[in-house]
Amino acid sequence: MTVDWTARFIASDSDFDGAPLLRRVVRLDEGHGAPARATLRLSALGIVEAWLGGRPVSPDLFTPGWTSYEWRLRYAEHDVTSLLTQPETVLALALGNGWYRGRIGWGEGARVYGEELAALAELRVEYDDGHVQVVGTDGSWRSGASDTTANSLYDGQDVDARRRQPGWTEPGFDDSGWQGVHEVDFELSRLEPYVGPPVRRITELVPQEIWTSPQGRVLVDFGQNLVGWVRVRVQGEAGTTVTLRHAEVLEHGELGTRPLRSAKATDRFTLSGGVDVFEPTLTFHGFRYVEVDGWPGGVDAIDADALTAVAVSSDLRRIGSFSCSDELVNRLHENAVWGMRGNFLDVPTDCPQRDERLGWTGDIAAFVPTAVRLADAQGFLRDWLRDLALEQSHQDGVVPYVVPDAIKRMASPPDRQPVDTTAVWSDAAVWVPWAVWQAYGDPTVLAEAFDSMTSHVRRVRSKLSPNGVWDTGFQFGDWLDPDADPDHPADAKADRGVVATACAYRSARLTAAAAAVLGREQEQAEMTELADRLRAAFHEVYVSDRQILSDCTTVYSLALVFDLLDVEQEVWAGERLAELVAESGFRISTGFAGTPFIADALTRTGHVDEAYRLLLQRECPSWLYPVTMGATTIWERWDSMLPDGSINPGEMTSFNHYALGAVTDWLHRVVGGLSALEPGYSRILVAPTPGPGLDWAESVLETPHGRARVRWERSGGGLRVEATVPPGTSALARVPGLAETELTPGEHVLEAPAS
Repeated sequence: MTVDWTARFIASDSDFDGAPLLRRVVRLDEGHGAPARATLRLSALGIVEAWLGGRPVSPDLFTPGWTSYEWRLRYAEHDVTSLLTQPETVLALALGNGWYRGRIGWGEGARVYGEELAALAELRVEYDDGHVQVVGTDGSWRSGASDTTANSLYDGQDVDARRRQPGWTEPGFDDSGWQGVHEVDFELSRLEPYVGPPVRRITELVPQEIWTSPQGRVLVDFGQNLVGWVRVRVQGEAGTTVTLRHAEVLEHGELGTRPLRSAKATDRFTLSGGVDVFEPTLTFHGFRYVEVDGWPGGVDAIDADALTAVAVSSDLRRIGSFSCSDELVNRLHENAVWGMRGNFLDVPTDCPQRDERLGWTGDIAAFVPTAVRLADAQGFLRDWLRDLALEQSHQDGVVPYVVPDAIKRMASPPDRQPVDTTAVWSDAAVWVPWAVWQAYGDPTVLAEAFDSMTSHVRRVRSKLSPNGVWDTGFQFGDWLDPDADPDHPADAKADRGVVATACAYRSARLTAAAAAVLGREQEQAEMTELADRLRAAFHEVYVSDRQILSDCTTVYSLALVFDLLDVEQEVWAGERLAELVAESGFRISTGFAGTPFIADALTRTGHVDEAYRLLLQRECPSWLYPVTMGATTIWERWDSMLPDGSINPGEMTSFNHYALGAVTDWLHRVVGGLSALEPGYSRILVAPTPGPGLDWAESVLETPHGRARVRWERSGGGLRVEATVPPGTSALARVPGLAETELTPGEHVLEAPAS
């Protein structure tokens, strides 16, 4: 939809500490009756909040979010009819640095995208008689200082309640002491409506414990690692400053801030002398614990309602749930949910707490099947894929490591190699749209992403060696292999060429399949031919004597799940994989590349017991080790916290990093037994796979057609399976001990006798 904008971007004549206020009195046109409909379109260079008639326009946060600003800036659209109740009102805006002008990436680099904050707002009022009134940002607006004296997504927000200007959002406020504004040149054709959901407050948590640490610090535990901020209600002497410092973990009884690196993650609130409520909506933190300094009266004066943790996220509808007889596995699943919630904040980020918080393509490539299973993430991911395609098209077909690509705008050391196409990370261009298509059955995502998909695969083709494999250039490889040195996370057991060639084959196959869906016969033939060549080269170079080069769990997992092996080869590859898993003591031995696929590789080759033992292992490294250590989100490293309670010595250590939680998809599909036989679950597979250590499991999904459910439990030595098939679909049931059965819509119970 093309919008003919009359509004222009405006900036305050003074910076006002990076958080200016903008206001304009709006008088409704007379003689046309009551407003029938009113719409506000809103955007910013920075982030913006809006009020009309003294009331918030919407619950949205961080508008317009983070996109590849060079080519695309979103605008929000709100129905504000109910807010126009008086003939005179005020349209009011508050700005913050956000991603546009705030600090992004490592080090001290700020103002990555621009030097000046600006807002765009256009109020369109339609009257009963057809008259239309348009009021937009222009040079007539006024600007003033807010109570925010500093704001940074990484470092926090400083608020001085003594600077508050009551009534500034309402008529009658005297803004004669305010300053003017000026128009900012911006190409309005870059504006696009939101495709995905806005960021909003999702839930609130109260303190679980407040105490004094061994060093005399006041500490607060909210019981859950979350992303957001703490709303504070406090009264004290005017000029007193209360400081809140945030972190995910404790170390030796004190706040564990080293993993934050240079991010300060600190909010400072200066009191007015009355009852003050502070809510720092221009920042966010990844935290479970808060250190409080300067509270009037000390720790004993902190009331039950004084501190409230506000969790924020892109507003995604939850659609998938899983539960089973093992509470640690249930907690693992919830950790993945909370990890996604915190990292799906406008952009699918790697982590939400340190001086990074970037849209790393490798993380979402690994996690996307889980993401689309847990929530309706279709719009969110389609929106992000637009930025991926834009970055790629302006970088000679290279899918960057992060999207939006802030790295290219950061100062680089002289010895840093230029970013180039790399396996798993760049494969997000193919794997993400394919997972979205499979989950929701809408080919729109494939049509939108197809040029990006083919461009990526063609660039990989240009990187192949003369022998046909992809063993050139930089590769992350099996990133964060638990056997790698903490300071050298790319030094994995898996040969990087094996990983890259396997991923190239998968991307070529999926792009050929996407071409078939879209009726693109020429591209289908091209991609199929490339996939065949890659498969042949993989066999020629990497497979010999019943072994795959580097002989480790990741290479067998990828070869098996990506269908790189012949039927007879799958037998010995599965056996060797099971042997290696047993040799590891059923501990995890895979990194980012292998972890999403190892459980599938075991179960599809008949090694169910080994897969379950791997899942239920509690010793480090394993999926459940962090759970035993009190984790409430997925960790970046298998041992982000060591068994003695100290933080991993590696510089790169996060306690909220969802990639290794990709096993959640397997829990739903294989353990729970609910998966799609056709895109969008128009046909369903009911195929529970019981294993040792679990007595029952259940997977539930709100499909595009309705609620689907599979539950199994051991009963009298046999197996009882309950299945719900949504209207307008069908299902194929594969239950151990029973013949395959077709299921119609409705409720079904299948009983398998003891074997």
